[in-house]
Amino acid sequence: MALEGKVALVTGAARGIGKALTEILLQNGAKVALLDVDKNAGQEAVSAFDEEFGAGRSVFCCCDVSSEVQFRDAFEKSTQLFGGLDIICNNAGIVNESDWEKAVAVNLNGVIRGTFLALELMKKENGGRGGVIVNIASMAGLGPHAVAPVYTASKHGVVGFSRAIAEASTVLGYGVRINVLCPGFVQTTIFASLEKDEALEKLRNQRGKLLESWGILEPSDVAKIFLRIVLDDSSRNGGVLVITSKGAEYINFPTAADVPAATL
Repeated sequence: MALEGKVALVTGAARGIGKALTEILLQNGAKVALLDVDKNAGQEAVSAFDEEFGAGRSVFCCCDVSSEVQFRDAFEKSTQLFGGLDIICNNAGIVNESDWEKAVAVNLNGVIRGTFLALELMKKENGGRGGVIVNIASMAGLGPHAVAPVYTASKHGVVGFSRAIAEASTVLGYGVRINVLCPGFVQTTIFASLEKDEALEKLRNQRGKLLESWGILEPSDVAKIFLRIVLDDSSRNGGVLVITSKGAEYINFPTAADVPAATL
């Protein structure tokens, strides 16, 4: 997909990975709606992007993705301004092990809601023009991460939901490709919050081993893989890519036929 003139929407776009994704889309000619709960950071980001890429290429909508009303309103405002939607990246995420319901509401429900809202506009049976949805999960969505069990559960949900809805898109002819990115540790506010959490002291050794194995990514590293996936129409629908400092590769999941029968 060539990005010149395309319309994108990115959640959690005011900083970190989301801001890097927005920047790389703008660099390649797209118009982008930035959604985030942080109004000040979002407006500052758009002001900076206006200076670099020209006014009118980006717009900010203050939005909590756990709110159906706010999310739908942001979609409507963005598409009315830019005319349609071609790309969405459900990136917004938090770590909050104490308020686990809030974490699930943002990390999983927000992705599900954003995907369904995008499909309403994008799928061809509704008169849409097709497009690409990229959902941001995590390496924690592929295996147990004792540091943050609720975060782990929510990201597993993102992977499972995305793979299933991608298959539905293929079978029902939506014309929308859905992919998942699972970065390892990324230098963001989420990573910083884990570093400061005293309650996780006993788990620091385990995290240290993971850091040695995975390394630490910059948001721009994730953005480069994101761009590659969006541009490459041959990318497989439902594909899940793991991203570490060593590069990116697709995960091969077992099929139902591969699962052995239970033994007693």
